[in-house]
Amino acid sequence: MESWEKLIGNKNTAKGWQWPAVTAPDETIRKRVLENWDRIAKPIEGMGRFETLIAQIGAITGSEQIDLSRKAVLVMCADNGVVEEGISQSGQEVTAAVAEAMGAKKSSVCRMAGTVGADVIPVDIGINKKEPIPGVLDRKVKRGTENFRRGPAMTEEEAVRAIAVGMDMVSACQTDGYRILATGEMGIGNTTTSSAVTAALTGCEAKAVTGRGAGLDDAGWNRKCRIIAEAVETYDLKHASPIRVLFAVGGLDIAGLAGVCMGGAVCHVPIVLDGVISLAAALLAERILPGTRAYLLPSHKGKEPAAERLLQELKLEPVIDAGLALGEGTGAVMMFSLLDMALSIYNGGTGFSEIGIAPYKRGGQTVSPRAGGREREGEKGL
Repeated sequence: MESWEKLIGNKNTAKGWQWPAVTAPDETIRKRVLENWDRIAKPIEGMGRFETLIAQIGAITGSEQIDLSRKAVLVMCADNGVVEEGISQSGQEVTAAVAEAMGAKKSSVCRMAGTVGADVIPVDIGINKKEPIPGVLDRKVKRGTENFRRGPAMTEEEAVRAIAVGMDMVSACQTDGYRILATGEMGIGNTTTSSAVTAALTGCEAKAVTGRGAGLDDAGWNRKCRIIAEAVETYDLKHASPIRVLFAVGGLDIAGLAGVCMGGAVCHVPIVLDGVISLAAALLAERILPGTRAYLLPSHKGKEPAAERLLQELKLEPVIDAGLALGEGTGAVMMFSLLDMALSIYNGGTGFSEIGIAPYKRGGQTVSPRAGGREREGEKGL
């Protein structure tokens, strides 16, 4: 299909960017999937939130026949100019090094994805390196962002181009037969950009949503918080549009991931979110294109302080709380494995009649395996 960059079109001063429309997931399908869960020989809601997550996937895809056999992680790789302010233990060269490992299928997320049959698709959306990296898709918007302490991280047009890259990736993956996608990222300094975006979008103080990244000491953390707070004030971001927040203090990886979230909503592809960078991108996507959040599945909470506030804003509740902070999409890959196990019950579960027991009741009312679900609405409970 035509690139989303062209479909979004040139900026119109009266209407702004021409973003596509989002339609809501299919609630009829969601209800059918939940009814299918109730016909399986198990306690009512015995699989907990995985029943509602599988139902959400059904509503997103528009089918109660759920197939997650083809899945991929889209890893947006980009550098951030603010690194020159000493907000990270590592230099920008690490971004390229890890991207090279991804291209060679040797990075952490590649190892994990291989165990669950998922593909890893690394995308160079803004690595500060001129030469292409083997095994990494070249979708570079620019060679890293500017240092947002000295000026906006990118132009508005560059931010929109990066969003379009993410949307294009979702469209291409859907055409290639992928049924579910996950977000991943690699970019030294991106906990700073994601914290800045979070502070701007939520109105929180910088210190409340800024962590230590890969392990800053007290002096480094205080410097990081100060730089974020100064930028939010300088650009007046607490009163700014989400696009302005993105191009002022965001990263190209965040922009690309926002595009992945928006692409999932437009194309009706479920998107599994990773950690704090993905969550910051998801909130941007929802603010730019309302309704996007209905197409997003959380994976883990993560240990960056911004993550909890972002999850609250998105009204999402992750199922994994293990203090993960690796990035690359690793938490989302863990979620893939959990969804696969839940789906094995949904698609192959044993009915009550097959094992000779009476169906469980919901609120004292029988859930009939032959009546197509609940005989009538009742209170939750066994």
